[in-house]
Amino acid sequence: MRRSLFLSVLLIFLGGDYAFAQRQPPAATAYQDQSAARPSAEADANDGSDDSTDDRGDWDDDWGDDWEDSGPGGLVWSGFFEGAGGGRLQSDDVINAWLTLGEARLRVNTDYQGERAQVHSKADVWYDWVDDNFHGGFRELVLAAPVGTATDIKLGRQILTWGTGDLLFLNDLFPKDFVSFFAGRDDEYLKAPLDALRVMRFGSPVNLDFVWAPQFEPDRYVTGERFSFYSPLADAIVAPRPPLSADKPSNKFSNGEFALRLFATANGTEYAAYGYRGFFKQPSALDADLQATFAALSVYGASLRRPLGRGLFNTEFAWYDSRDDRDGDDPLVPNSQLRYLAGYEWEARPRFNVGLQYYLEWIHGHDDLKENSLNPDAEPDEVRHLLTNRLTLRALHDKLTASLFTFWSPSDQDFYLKPQLDYRHDDRWSWALGANLFGGAHDYTFFGQFQDDSNAFARMRITF
Repeated sequence: MRRSLFLSVLLIFLGGDYAFAQRQPPAATAYQDQSAARPSAEADANDGSDDSTDDRGDWDDDWGDDWEDSGPGGLVWSGFFEGAGGGRLQSDDVINAWLTLGEARLRVNTDYQGERAQVHSKADVWYDWVDDNFHGGFRELVLAAPVGTATDIKLGRQILTWGTGDLLFLNDLFPKDFVSFFAGRDDEYLKAPLDALRVMRFGSPVNLDFVWAPQFEPDRYVTGERFSFYSPLADAIVAPRPPLSADKPSNKFSNGEFALRLFATANGTEYAAYGYRGFFKQPSALDADLQATFAALSVYGASLRRPLGRGLFNTEFAWYDSRDDRDGDDPLVPNSQLRYLAGYEWEARPRFNVGLQYYLEWIHGHDDLKENSLNPDAEPDEVRHLLTNRLTLRALHDKLTASLFTFWSPSDQDFYLKPQLDYRHDDRWSWALGANLFGGAHDYTFFGQFQDDSNAFARMRITF
């Protein structure tokens, strides 16, 4: 019954010449000197970060007009309606449901510009046919204000992004929503909101960016409700009922999250150093009762990005210090890791962009991990290699964008492909069609565990 109702609504949407909107990031890569000027308090929450404006997107409004400068005391608003649907391309033995995405969503953006501060909000309300429930909440609700001539403060719920990777996050320990990404929601929803205080200090030669979240906010991880996953305890693909719900650290000051970034630009090269203290964002640890939980984590890293030849080169590394298992001999706690990334992106032909990345994970104390593991055959290799490729083609006066993002791990022998077509009918109406395709030789690898979750999706949006 639910599938019939959803399909009827989707067919009504698809039957017309118009579509709801989805924004495909611009194909050209822009290299920006971030230390040239201090962003104002009225800038977007991602200003001052070391992300380039490229095919990865900026997690901001989709197809909406830019905020108008209404002057002090002005209130402006915008938003969109969106219908989205998607389903499995094969059966899943542990989830007896075809639907992976089915929702009608309303977004309202508001922006109030005062003489000394700005209030910015993004609020979503939607009905989800997968769980047959209404949902709502703020993606952003932030107060931004300058302090003196060189410091900005932002307080409240906000979207934060650090690092140089394209869909690979080394030093970006802010929460992600992989369920939304795997289901086919707009890429904006891969970034989950965080309630935090952010302080940005702009100076010469080094700028400072500090974030404090009083409560730990994990990733929105796969629970078995929408997608099945591999359980090392069961040594099988599972979809537990009730869905997986990991124990979070208690709400005390020492269990908050602290993140620091120092960044500068010199001779056309962006440099950044990072620090983080909190917890692993995925429930990759087990407590004494074998219940999923989050292990203590500190991260130290650095990145570099600069023009090279016809494109833009970036490299980044991070040391993941598993504070509760530095020797690597506790089978219930993840080991420390070294993570490394190198990437290059360029415009291969007019309106055709290519991005390549190499990513590595090295597990510290791998021999001890295998020796003490509850399931040594399912443990990852000591070194994991991952290659990614993003292809983006724009046509029809930039109204049509075709893209393909691929992940392939030669060590894990698994892959994830995300092809997508976006068409912008005009400034208000757009649609997107795409797929999430998983596969692998083993059920226990990251992408291999989702091979029964491969799906196709469609989104339609009208912006106001």
